[in-house]
Amino acid sequence: MSYEASEQYAKALKSGQKYLKTAQAQGLDPYPAVLDEIESRYEIVGRVELGLLNIPAELIVGTRSAGRTAALAGNFMPLLEPDTEFGTKWIRLCEAHAEEGIRDPILAYEFLGKFYVQEGNKRVSVLKSYDAPTVAAKVIRDLPARSEEPEIKRYYEFLQFYNLTGLYGLNMEKPGDYGRLLAALGMEEGHVWSEDERRSFRSGFARFQAAYAKMKQQPATPAEALLVWLQVFRFSDIKEMGMNELVSHIAALWPDMKLQNESETPAIEVQPELPEKDQGLVSKLISAVSQPDRIKVAFIYGFDPKTSSWTNAHEQGRRAMVEALEGKAEAMTYIARDRDYFAAMTGAVEDGAEIIFATTPPMIDACRKIAAMHKNVKVFNCAISQPYTGVTMYYSRIYECKFITGAIAGAMAANDRVGYISSYPIFGEPAAINAFALGVRMVNPRARVELLWSCARRDCAEELRRRGIRVISNRDAAGSEDGYWAFEWGTYLDDGKGEQTALALPCWNWGALYEKLVRSALQGKLETGPADKAVNLWFGMDSGVIDVRLSDQLPDGVRSLAQLLKRGLAEGRIDPFRSRILDQNGVLRCSGEEGLGAEALMRMDWLCDNVDGAFPGFDELLPGSREMVRLLGLYRDDITTVKEEKQL
Repeated sequence: MSYEASEQYAKALKSGQKYLKTAQAQGLDPYPAVLDEIESRYEIVGRVELGLLNIPAELIVGTRSAGRTAALAGNFMPLLEPDTEFGTKWIRLCEAHAEEGIRDPILAYEFLGKFYVQEGNKRVSVLKSYDAPTVAAKVIRDLPARSEEPEIKRYYEFLQFYNLTGLYGLNMEKPGDYGRLLAALGMEEGHVWSEDERRSFRSGFARFQAAYAKMKQQPATPAEALLVWLQVFRFSDIKEMGMNELVSHIAALWPDMKLQNESETPAIEVQPELPEKDQGLVSKLISAVSQPDRIKVAFIYGFDPKTSSWTNAHEQGRRAMVEALEGKAEAMTYIARDRDYFAAMTGAVEDGAEIIFATTPPMIDACRKIAAMHKNVKVFNCAISQPYTGVTMYYSRIYECKFITGAIAGAMAANDRVGYISSYPIFGEPAAINAFALGVRMVNPRARVELLWSCARRDCAEELRRRGIRVISNRDAAGSEDGYWAFEWGTYLDDGKGEQTALALPCWNWGALYEKLVRSALQGKLETGPADKAVNLWFGMDSGVIDVRLSDQLPDGVRSLAQLLKRGLAEGRIDPFRSRILDQNGVLRCSGEEGLGAEALMRMDWLCDNVDGAFPGFDELLPGSREMVRLLGLYRDDITTVKEEKQL
């Protein structure tokens, strides 16, 4: 026996004994798993011969039967002394491996994505002692009966993935993640991978795993971490980046990996602690050293303010903020050409931007990439309920305004019928619909709200008119200065002949929001939440960010009611959802003893019992509406990911 082989056995024996003691101390089985015992708990409905494969050594976890388990620890390292028959054969096999390599494949069974050895336990033990990444094996797959058990459903999702890719070793825990990974890699549905594609992926994934392994904690499996990575970076970036840069960017996304693995919901701040305009003299003196005299702020626009009312509203807010801060903020604007948001934001960073406001939800991926690459830049995205760290979301509790316009609509509905045209089935929208319906019910318990979706049909207003509905809530104004009123904007009265009379208009005052956030940065107090939390700032009427404009055509009594509600909401004395509420199925959603929390309101996915209508399915949406629903939709986790540009 060679000295080297004996030393290798001694090293392996020590590893096996350590594993044995640790497992016993923790009350765990210290020996390899036994497939016969595992399968006794399942119904096996099929057996498939897969042929000769190179299987990941880390997925070899046990033996077919219990015959040899006492000779091996659970990590497949030996437990018997070197002078035993087992030890002698192991050392001789080690010598053969050192001279010419172990060539004979083992025989293994695959079950639920893991491998169990029928023939070749010592070969596996020797190869694992040398940290061999793969083992040649003739593989037979045992198939469990389909069921609704998460483990079985996940396995059959994996089989679909394997049949296309031929890859083992990618462990995904969440339903749909295998399909999302294929889409993120740019693969067409049903595409069978070539050997070149497998080789390219294995190379990049191995590099990613090596970088991920340098993290002190791994909150997700490497494959799940890769899926988070592909939401921000390209697969090709893995090979192009230096190892230190790769590790740094993975570290920047670590909180997102942890957050998504734990399925935590975003932290919602409905009353952000932002500074007032003036500070006392002592506060000014104390903080003067750390406060910047001037700050650079970048606004990223998806469209030209001259042609987009939404962008124009944010442009109005930018100008108001600059004026209010009296020269302390330099506010630059960047219009993203051809939807290249990342290029626009990169230009802003190069120009010295310290704060970036990205004004539409589709900019989120670029925001996350910029935040990961430039930790000194504070990045905000105008969106709602996004589960990502590093980027702070901001939006408004527009449902408060809708409660007021609902009360106005209910008072003006002579035939007890009110129309509501909603935009998208996204987070926050059900709260707006229901608050409107509760406002209607408050003044007119008999009235019904008929709901249509502009994202699913183009003639919603005309359809409501044909139904004989005369009071309609349509789209909201993007800004407080918008001149758009009846028919396309706000709540109005339709005479049935094409003439509309404006009643009320929910609107945004983005300048108030931007002033608060930038002033906070100037005072050195702009904290966007803990690094491992996704933060959503959700501003209400108490902030001055949203309001309701009242038409001069409103009857005096209705106007007085609306003003009373405005004051009550702004002062926090009125809660639209503090009442007894049943949903469309008769389920009690609120007893009325107290209101609903911010998370329940933001993630609401039901409709009040006085609403006639339903959420449209994804297939019912107009093509131009689908991107928004993929990003913010109530059922976004169930939507197949859009195929990205091919990356392999």
